[in-house]
Amino acid sequence: MKWLSAALALVVVLLQFRVWVSDSGVREVDRLQRAVAAQRLENDQLVERNKQLDAEVHDLKTGMGALEERARSDLGMIGSHETFYQVVPSKPAKADTTQAPTRTASR
Repeated sequence: MKWLSAALALVVVLLQFRVWVSDSGVREVDRLQRAVAAQRLENDQLVERNKQLDAEVHDLKTGMGALEERARSDLGMIGSHETFYQVVPSKPAKADTTQAPTRTASR
């Protein structure tokens, strides 16, 4: 009977060793939990980004203001009722001679 108890104790120790030390044990569960938490954080950020993009698409589809703003900022366009003024500095700065002209539009 003493040998049976010793054998059972050895089996329990080996199984516990495998749970706590092996790569498929507690360490793997902890790693997977951290990976799930990181993925949830990334998913939350992407959901927020999708909401912003959806709002922008809605604005572009329904309102002319957003469309005009996008045309001005991205394409440099001006409206037919606007006047374009280009301001050129009198003396270019010595440090930055490749400065682009400033573009403004007024109504």
